[in-house]
Amino acid sequence: MTWDDLDAHLDQVPGTVSAYVGRLDAPPTWTRHPDAGHYAASTMKVAVLAALHRAAEAGTLDLDAPVPVVNEFDSAQSGAPRFSCAQPYDNDDAVWDRLGGTASLRWLAERMIVRSSNLATNLVIGHVGLPAVAEVWALAGARGSGTGRGIEDFAARAAGITNTVTAADLAALLGALATGAGAPGRLASPAACSAMLDVLLAQEHREDLAAGLPEGTRIAHKSGWVRGVRHGVGVVLPADAPPYLIAVCTTTDPAGGDDQVEDDACLLLADISAQVWAARHQL
Repeated sequence: MTWDDLDAHLDQVPGTVSAYVGRLDAPPTWTRHPDAGHYAASTMKVAVLAALHRAAEAGTLDLDAPVPVVNEFDSAQSGAPRFSCAQPYDNDDAVWDRLGGTASLRWLAERMIVRSSNLATNLVIGHVGLPAVAEVWALAGARGSGTGRGIEDFAARAAGITNTVTAADLAALLGALATGAGAPGRLASPAACSAMLDVLLAQEHREDLAAGLPEGTRIAHKSGWVRGVRHGVGVVLPADAPPYLIAVCTTTDPAGGDDQVEDDACLLLADISAQVWAARHQL
């Protein structure tokens, strides 16, 4: 396979496929529409995770203090009523089981990543604030990504407030965490970056990028999906080669989306991941 071959193959795929592949702290080896904007889906949760850890390091939040688990949140649209999440669209009943009780922010952040809980995400955003998430994107060097609202904030969505990512920015964010884990970084201390990578290593949704890797390969990653959208971003940690970044974003026509389209998108990300793995020594 050459990168030109991969591009030619992806030219035949409906919709927009963006990608960024390369070593940490180095120019990319291969990109494809890296600055194209996509609806973020759950990939924005990595920026929320970083904002939480930055707040904890600043002393403004205690990761282990219990906070109320509620299902009512302020809208990003000024004057709009408060909004709630719908449990059938979430991926983690464990958070809902605590509704009306308490949980630590550390635990909520873990569920936000490991199971991609929407309820946990909105709870964390409620404590860190959207400006703190915007600061994370800025510090990572993002040029086309932003988190304008929480999940299922339909009033904000109707007003045009949305969450956007690019493959290049997602790679920059994961790269900042990975390099910061070894030395003082832009986002947080080495200890905080290592803790975030440990959470990302534990993600349980492994049907896209992780599915293209040999069994047991370590990947600190986050997936994101809604109808018509499937993204994956991660730091792959081979035992026989230096770590590398991979981010793939796909957007197709949501009106034509069905289960087969969703399955095909997962297979596409897995195939790209497998081809990048095969070239890991040449990146």
